[in-house]
Amino acid sequence: MQKVNWPVPQWQVKDPRKQGMDKDLSRRLHSAITSEYGNTNGIVVVRNGSIVYEEYFNGYGPDMPVHVASVTKSVLSALVGIAIDQGYIPSVSQRVMEYFPDQVSEEHISNCGNVTIENLLNMTVPYAFEDWREPLNQLCTSSDWVEFTLDMMRNRWETGGGKKHFQYSSGGAHLLSAVVQRAARTCAREFANRYLFEPIGMAVIPDYHMESYTYESLFGENVRGWVHDPDGITTGGWGLTMTPRDMARFGLLYLNMGMWNGTQIIPEVWVRQSMKRNSNRYAYMWWQFECRGVAVHAAMGDGGNMICWVPDRNLVVAMASGFVPDAKSRWLLVRDHILPAVEEI
Repeated sequence: MQKVNWPVPQWQVKDPRKQGMDKDLSRRLHSAITSEYGNTNGIVVVRNGSIVYEEYFNGYGPDMPVHVASVTKSVLSALVGIAIDQGYIPSVSQRVMEYFPDQVSEEHISNCGNVTIENLLNMTVPYAFEDWREPLNQLCTSSDWVEFTLDMMRNRWETGGGKKHFQYSSGGAHLLSAVVQRAARTCAREFANRYLFEPIGMAVIPDYHMESYTYESLFGENVRGWVHDPDGITTGGWGLTMTPRDMARFGLLYLNMGMWNGTQIIPEVWVRQSMKRNSNRYAYMWWQFECRGVAVHAAMGDGGNMICWVPDRNLVVAMASGFVPDAKSRWLLVRDHILPAVEEI
């Protein structure tokens, strides 16, 4: 395993030059962020387990959590892997409908009967909406989010050449959260606190009292903790709030194959499955990128929230951002400004 300065209990902050980083990294990143990525609230860059660059903007600081949007999905993926390792879920081949016997109908059997946990993880479930046009407003205003998601599924499985159809869905991620809750008999938030957040020193997520299900309550800047649906199911597709430093802890855990300071938190085989590059550039709720032969694995959320880990460079980058329409992709910041500043190991 590569050299790691574990942040136990606190992060070490080191000169980027002594960690094989360009001496002008801080100046260049500050300039790029302020000129091109103005909605960034915080960024943490970690090399060899130490922080080499950290900066906050727009009145934010290191202890202020931010709604990380769809980065939540990658956290949920880790929980599924842990639930399988703990024996709560048999395997990724398990059919999803087996967890919802109270919602089985002939239509669901036809449309959802063969859907597996792995299909949900890889977003290879076809739905009755156009790609990237998921009806989230209807989902969020429905009384039963699980039933709504099951109703959206269709039995159209294969496209030309035998390639599985890729269709991104926050509803499908929420269904996975419901699976974790039914399997482990506790909500994903509580499961995460016990098996993921506390063991690696992340902040424990408190219960978030939902007074309403308006846009602001579900997606706004005042969201705290982790959102849940009307049935108390932790949202799987978004709704988690984290500080950039805790985002970096999560990325560092994956960078080290699920190991944290000598303890295996996430099964290594699960992390390796999350690294598999396929035609959809998406595996177990992690996006897959490549830059000059270097593989980059990224959790990405609306507005420019991102956690990426780069095994070949022993590097983690975490960025928390406020939501703005058509925000510039943070992958471009990593590709054009951070990776070129990192020496090979």
